[in-house]
Amino acid sequence: MIEQQLLLDLPQEKGMSRADFLPAPSNAAALASVDGWRDWPSGKMMLVGPRGSGRTHLTHLWAKDAGAVIFSGRALDTNWHDTVEHAGAIAIDDADVVAGNKLLEEQLFHLFNHAQFEEKPLLLTAKDVAGTWGARLPDLESRMQTLPITRIEQPDDGLLNMVLVKLCDDRQLAIGPETISYLVNRMERSLAVARELVAELDHTALIRQRRITRPLAAEILANFHPHR
Repeated sequence: MIEQQLLLDLPQEKGMSRADFLPAPSNAAALASVDGWRDWPSGKMMLVGPRGSGRTHLTHLWAKDAGAVIFSGRALDTNWHDTVEHAGAIAIDDADVVAGNKLLEEQLFHLFNHAQFEEKPLLLTAKDVAGTWGARLPDLESRMQTLPITRIEQPDDGLLNMVLVKLCDDRQLAIGPETISYLVNRMERSLAVARELVAELDHTALIRQRRITRPLAAEILANFHPHR
């Protein structure tokens, strides 16, 4: 029990470089859109994809190329003016989380208008298109709906396999290809869930001082409940 209490679930750092990004059919259109940002209509784009699909990673790749400052929709406030003054472009990650918060909606509205007035390229990311956000500010919703949309689709088996292998390598977990295939064939098609599952595999293997075999993976998967 003491050993279990001493185990720390330390967060794993996420690499945001080009080398860390795993290209696949599900994200090919999004990657091409980010790389071709100079051809965006009116210099703006909405990148839509499920939780953990790589939206934030692509945002960082674009920001490095475009010289953009990145804001989180969760932390927009009235202090953004000084931050964007010398930025060549603007990115707003998780823009949809502003919905229902009067202050955040207003700041996103003003930041959008600033980018348009200053003719600065603008990238927004969200889980879904603007019409589903439930924003209370009509002018904000109407502006968001003018943006062209690029989607990240659900990952296929090949990408899930690559992601599980990479996540296990990052944690220095020894796991055989047959166990990876077993998990891919039975888990939810989600990169966010893949990250949580590998964390659970790591945690259980540490507690039990066991290698991750197929029987152990099957047991963990049967009792695994990802966050929503």
